Amino acid sequence: MMHLGTARTAIYCWAVARHFGGEFLLRIEDTDRERSTPEATQVILDAMKWLNLDYDNKEVVYQMNRLPRYKEVVDQLLAKGLAYKCYATKEELDEMREAQKARGEKPRYDGRWRPENCVGKPIPEGVTPVIRFRNPDDGVVTWEDGVYGEITVANSELDDLVIMRGDGIPTYNFAVVVDDWDMQISHVIRGADHINNTPRQINLYNAIGAPLPTFAHLPLIHGEDGQKLSKRNGTVSVLQYNEEGYLPEALFNYLARLGWGHKDDEKFTREQLAEWFELSDCSRSPARFSMKKLDWLNHEYIKGYDDKKLAELVKPRIEKLGGDLSLVKDLPGVMALLKSREPTLQALAKAAMLFCHNNPVDSSSLPAQLKDKEDASFEAMAAFVRKAPSIEWKKESIYGLMKEIMDEQGVKVLHLAIPLRVLVTGAEKTPSIDATLELYGQERVLTRLNEGMEKWAAQRAGN
Repeated sequence: MMHLGTARTAIYCWAVARHFGGEFLLRIEDTDRERSTPEATQVILDAMKWLNLDYDNKEVVYQMNRLPRYKEVVDQLLAKGLAYKCYATKEELDEMREAQKARGEKPRYDGRWRPENCVGKPIPEGVTPVIRFRNPDDGVVTWEDGVYGEITVANSELDDLVIMRGDGIPTYNFAVVVDDWDMQISHVIRGADHINNTPRQINLYNAIGAPLPTFAHLPLIHGEDGQKLSKRNGTVSVLQYNEEGYLPEALFNYLARLGWGHKDDEKFTREQLAEWFELSDCSRSPARFSMKKLDWLNHEYIKGYDDKKLAELVKPRIEKLGGDLSLVKDLPGVMALLKSREPTLQALAKAAMLFCHNNPVDSSSLPAQLKDKEDASFEAMAAFVRKAPSIEWKKESIYGLMKEIMDEQGVKVLHLAIPLRVLVTGAEKTPSIDATLELYGQERVLTRLNEGMEKWAAQRAGN
């Protein structure tokens, strides 16, 4: 799946490409056959589309379509003595590592099938060899990282990595080097967990005669508890945030700000990110993912949305919740009323259900809510029902009628607001009652109130 860390990396790659007027290319590294399923690949493509990460290559590069090219380069390395066949079995390698651990050594391949170490050694029957790269024995690998600055690793710390498995499928470290060469990649931007791969890959670039790209490694994203992200605190598929009602531009903005900044700007456009982005402005410390901050930013975007566009986004969510949109004459108006209160599209849809279904009219809770003012409240409501058919059905007129009745009968606003909420909507809490009644529509409100007042009167008579 494409989780938050992967998405942020893609956003930064996009920003660098757009900043320099270059190309943002998409490559699916699918040589791990167990993890690289068509479904997993589709999640990546869908997430890229949802985040509007517009890549420039017309055809996505799939590594499994490039196997002949990898074999070609491997054969060249074998011919130059820069790679060799290794016949060590899994059991042998496990035994080797256990012995190294017992001696207090760092587990690493010991070069037993390097040509100079196996002169006259018989090739075991029934063992399909892997191809290993012959890493330089001496010297160091140094690169200027776009985020961390200069990094140096001694070659003595690196062993001979496998570059092609026995089934002819290349390993990640080898395939990406060949791909970067062929795709003319200028910048490799990825998580800091790849730093250990970089010196190995640099030696491979040098071995095949490819130019070195600029490397930049991004600190990982931690949860609010300072620990690595988990399913509990953020490492779910990016598309899960779509399901939960986050806007793609809000998540894009939030992830871009998570480990990089431009002055005190919290909210910015994609175009501004492309203009402002510099790798040197990225933090070297892990960023902390905050749902509270994401909710705040998402809410800022929602509040700025056009009401009609917001209604179109929320409509299918309401339908999925079972809401009856035929009851709502002005869904954009509902959005205008609710968007200052709700931080996500899903929360908006749930709040909009107040208008999208008819709760049973139930007056049983009114006596307890109104306490010793039930009689006054009932009379005020009766006056409201008598006069409401003759007013213009706008919130200003509705509140004007309420104010008129309050002044005439000496009651407080709650003596009207509480029964209006309960009898019309079936809910004890709503947005401002005048705006709510306007959006319910005059006919619907009066129908509900007449039914409710009859039940309330019968209830009072029974008591």
